[in-house]
Amino acid sequence: MKPFSPGKLQTLLNDLEKRRPKGRAVAAFDADGTLWDTDLGETLFDYQVRHKTVPLPADPWAHYEWLKKNVNNQAAYLWLAQINKDVPLTQVREWAEAAVKEAEPLPVYPEIPRILEKLKSLEVEVYVVTASITWAVEPGARRLGLRDEQVLGIETEVENGLVTDRQKGVITYREGKIEALTKHTRGLKPYFCAGNTEGDKWLLEGSTDIRLVMSSAPEGHKNHPTEMIMLKLAADRSWLSHRFI
Repeated sequence: MKPFSPGKLQTLLNDLEKRRPKGRAVAAFDADGTLWDTDLGETLFDYQVRHKTVPLPADPWAHYEWLKKNVNNQAAYLWLAQINKDVPLTQVREWAEAAVKEAEPLPVYPEIPRILEKLKSLEVEVYVVTASITWAVEPGARRLGLRDEQVLGIETEVENGLVTDRQKGVITYREGKIEALTKHTRGLKPYFCAGNTEGDKWLLEGSTDIRLVMSSAPEGHKNHPTEMIMLKLAADRSWLSHRFI
C-alpha cells in the first residue's frame, strides 16, 4: 500500500488547523474504503451468514445483490439492518464486535490516526457517516478512539430493546449522508470531509472547505470504477486525493 508522502500528510494537517472555522467545527468521514480497507457492514453480514445468527434466504449474498440490482442500493443496505428484527440490540452489537475481532487486525489506513489526532487536538467534532448499518461500524470506530455516538449509519427503529424492521431516519447514502449529518449537527456543515466512492460525493460537496478523496480498490474490484470517477472529480475540482495503489 502506497502511503501519503510525509509532505502531503503534513500539508493536510496544517490545512486542517489553518482553515478550522472559529467556534464549533465539524469533520466527517465515510467509513469503508475511507477509514479502513474493508467493508464492516459486509463483515457483520458475513459473520451472520456463517454463524446462522438470524433467519436468512437460502442464498443470502445472492439476495443482497439482487436487491441492489433490482430495487436499489438503499434497500439492500437497509435490509442488512432489517434481518435483525426481534433481536436485542445488545446482541447485534455483540455480533458486530465478534465479527471485527474475527477479522482483526482492522486494516486502518496509516494516515487516519494522525488525521483524527489532529482534529481532536483542534477540538473538532468528528463523525463517521456510513451507508453500512451503524451497529456494524461502531466497533471499528471504537478502535480509532471514537464513540458509538459519533457513527451515523443506517438503522431501524428499536422498541423495548429489540430491533424492528422499520427504517429509522434517512438512508445515509448519497444525498442522505449530508442530510443526516447536518440534521445531527443542527445545521452546521462540516469544514472537512473524506470519502472514496460516488455515494460519498454529496457528503464531500457539503464540506465548506477541505475535501479528500481516498482510493484503494484494485482493478476488478467492485469499487474500482466508482473510485476512478471520484478521483477524476477531485482532479477537476481541485480537491485533495490519494490512491494507495
